[in-house]
Amino acid sequence: MAGTPDAQSVTWHVQDHVGHIMLNRPEDANAIDLPFALAFSRVVEQAARADIGAVLLSAAGKQYCAGGDINAFAACEGTLDSLIGELLDILNPAVARLAALPLPVISAVHAPVGGAGIALALCADIVLASPAMKLRGGYSALGLSPDIGASYFLALRAGAARAKYILMTNRAMPAEECLRLGLVDEVWSQEDLQDAAVALAGRLAAGATGALGGIKRLCEDAGSHDLPTHLEHERRALLRCARAADCREGIAAFRQKRPPRFDDPRID
Repeated sequence: MAGTPDAQSVTWHVQDHVGHIMLNRPEDANAIDLPFALAFSRVVEQAARADIGAVLLSAAGKQYCAGGDINAFAACEGTLDSLIGELLDILNPAVARLAALPLPVISAVHAPVGGAGIALALCADIVLASPAMKLRGGYSALGLSPDIGASYFLALRAGAARAKYILMTNRAMPAEECLRLGLVDEVWSQEDLQDAAVALAGRLAAGATGALGGIKRLCEDAGSHDLPTHLEHERRALLRCARAADCREGIAAFRQKRPPRFDDPRID
């Protein structure tokens, strides 16, 4: 595999059991090149640590993520398919791992996002945005189709028909419209967005991780089987939770009229 990670282009730190992923290539609109992709993949591996209760994905600069690095694409001189293939070999499993984490993933989208950046925003379980956020497909204007899950997450949140409209027309979708369509879950002022996202991530990280992971799995699987099958999946998940220390703590806290103190490890 060519290239080496640029550790500064995607940063990672842990605070209060929240894993913070920062897209940090602001001078290039957080555009994705090979070093960025490798760094992102390595950071996502860190998010599976047992001491992480939630992940917060955010970005530095005037754009959240512009998608692929067009300058890198232009420099390929007839080998663009090879570069894109290499990027996908790195990013596809990384995005899949991030989305499949058995814990809450939150994104804070403070600025415009487009192309593959859509996937790096909407792969989160909960998406917060500021009024400066605008979402634009971008792919078709370059003669390209979507990648790393952009079409998947758009369709999952807004439906296939709306996803096709967004990707085919390339119309910039402002934050409030994204909120109405269900592409984002909350819109905060630019000044308050990061604090709100950190507070939410901290609150979820302090929650019952096994129960939150079960909620995530059940909701994501709901459309893939019939009701009797789903009821059985709910039953198994609930019984796993009922055997865990977090459930005993939650019931005790409710009866004692105090906040719960959850600390049980993840339930497999």
